[in-house]
Amino acid sequence: MHNLVKWLIGFVVVIVIILLLSGMYFFHVAQVRNPKSNQPDILRSKDNSLYRYENTFLARHKQIWHETTRDGLKLDAWYVPADKKTNKTAILAHGWHNNKTTMAIYGELFHELGYNVLIPDNRAHGDSQGKIIGYGWLDRRDYIQWLNQIIKYQGQDTDIIMYGMSMGAATVLQVSGESDLPHQVKAVIADSAYTNLADETKYQAKAMYHLPSFPFVNVVSGISKIRAGYFYGEVSPLKQVSKSSLPTFFIHGSADDFVPTKMVYPLYRALKAPKLLWVSQGSKHVQSFHDHPVLYRDKIEKFLSEYDR
Repeated sequence: MHNLVKWLIGFVVVIVIILLLSGMYFFHVAQVRNPKSNQPDILRSKDNSLYRYENTFLARHKQIWHETTRDGLKLDAWYVPADKKTNKTAILAHGWHNNKTTMAIYGELFHELGYNVLIPDNRAHGDSQGKIIGYGWLDRRDYIQWLNQIIKYQGQDTDIIMYGMSMGAATVLQVSGESDLPHQVKAVIADSAYTNLADETKYQAKAMYHLPSFPFVNVVSGISKIRAGYFYGEVSPLKQVSKSSLPTFFIHGSADDFVPTKMVYPLYRALKAPKLLWVSQGSKHVQSFHDHPVLYRDKIEKFLSEYDR
C-alpha cells in the first residue's frame, strides 16, 4: 500500500511537470514575439488579384508616427494622408505575427475611398517594441492612445473608422467596447474575428495538435496570466462587442478553418447597434478580399456611405 501511494504521487508529479513544460512551450509559440513578424511580408505576384493594391500603397510616401504605451513600449505606425484633404481617417489593425506590410492592401483600399490611413505595428510585432503578444486585450488600450493621437493631429472634428483582420479584427472589436472610446470613432469593420481567446485556443488545440482543451488550455492560460497579465477568458471580443454602440460590419469566410466561421454569429448577435454581416462564399481565413475583390470593396464602401457620411 505504501509503495502504491508513492507510485501515485510520483505519477502525479510527472504529469504536472509534463503539463507545465508543454504549457510553457505552447505559451512561447502563441504569445512570444516571432522574429519573422519583424520582417516585411513576401509580396504578391503580378497575377494576384490584390497586387495593384499592395504595390500602389507600398510606393506611397509614409509618415512615421510613434506612441508610447502605458507600460513603456515604443510603438511604430505608418500614416498616409489622403490625396484630397479630409477629416476622415481609417486606423487598421493587423493579425497575429503580421505587421504593417500585411495591411498594405487594406491601406490602399481605404486610401482610394478617400481616407487618411494609419497602420500601427501592434506591440511585439514589426517595428514596435515588446516581447509578449496582446491578442487585442493589451492592444485595446494602445489603440485608444492611437485614436487620441489622430484626434490631436486632425482636430476635434475628425472622423475615424476602425478596420481589423483576424487578431486585428478581435482588437478593434475589443476597442469598440471601451468606456473612454473617443466619440470621433464612427464605425468598425471586423474581418475574421474570434469570439474569445479561450475558445480559439481550444479549437486550435484540437485542430492542430489533437490535444484536449482540459487541462491543457487551462495550464497555458494560467501561464499567460503570470507572464502576460491576462487569462485567455479575459480576451473577449464577444464581451466587448456587447458593450459597443458603434455600427459594425462583420466579415468572415465560409470556409475559414483557422478562426472557424461559426464564431462570427455570436459576435453579430451580441452587438446591440446597427450591424451588417457578410459570410463570403468559399473563402478561407482572411481571404475574402482576395477571392472577391470587387464585392469586398463595394460592400465596405456601401457600409461606410451609410454610417460614416
